[in-house]
Amino acid sequence: MKSIIFLVFLLFSANSFAQSCLGQWVTIDDETGEKKSVVELYKKDDKLFGKIVYLFPRKGVEKDPKCKECTGDLKNKPIEGMVIAKNLKWNESEWAGGTILDPENGKVYTVKIWINPDNFKKLNVRGYIGPFYRTQTWIKAEKEY
Repeated sequence: MKSIIFLVFLLFSANSFAQSCLGQWVTIDDETGEKKSVVELYKKDDKLFGKIVYLFPRKGVEKDPKCKECTGDLKNKPIEGMVIAKNLKWNESEWAGGTILDPENGKVYTVKIWINPDNFKKLNVRGYIGPFYRTQTWIKAEKEY
C-alpha cells in the first residue's frame, strides 16, 4: 500500500513539475541585465509553446519593433505577439525537442527548458546550435502584463 501511495505521489509530482513552467516569464538582457520581454509559456496538444506578450520599453529600441532579421512568414512581423518557442515535449525532467527563435537576429535554435532546482521562480532556457549552447535565466513574472 505504501508503494502505491508513493507511486501516485511521484506521478503527481512529475506532472506538477512539468506544469510549473507554464505562465509568464521575464526575459533578461545578457549584457545589461535589463528586462527585455515577457514570454507566456503554454501547452497546446501536450507540447509547450512560448509567445512574447509584452516588450519592456528600452532606450534605443523602436516602439513596436518588427522582426527584420526573421525569414519566411515572420519577416517584418511585430515581435510582440510572436510565438518564439515551439513544439517542446516533456521528457519527465525537462521540456526539449523544440525550437526557439531569437527575434533580434532571426536565428532559430533547438531548445530545452527546465525549472531551476534551487529556485522555482527561475527558468533555465538553453538554446543549441550543434554542440554549442547558451543558457539564459528567465524570472517568473509577478503580475500579468
